[in-house]
Amino acid sequence: MQKVLGENYFIDLDAIEKYLDMTEINPINVSGETEAKINLIKFELVKLLLEVVLSEDIEIDDKLGMKGSSSNTSVPFKLAFNSLLNKKLINFY
Repeated sequence: MQKVLGENYFIDLDAIEKYLDMTEINPINVSGETEAKINLIKFELVKLLLEVVLSEDIEIDDKLGMKGSSSNTSVPFKLAFNSLLNKKLINFY
């Protein structure tokens, strides 16, 4: 497992699914229907934030620790990572 910013983080796919799910807000009980309803705005934002986090290509020196690695990351990466971490869509191991 690769360390990111000094910790082992993972993307919680179940948390993302619950975060995007809108069926609890507007439940329609029709038997045999398996339609999923998601919030489109949240979906696009989570998709964009994950794309920014996963496409960061700056080499981070693990020997420098948190101080050295935090100055090398871009502002979009920091915002995306912190936003996903705040919503508990990214968790540490």
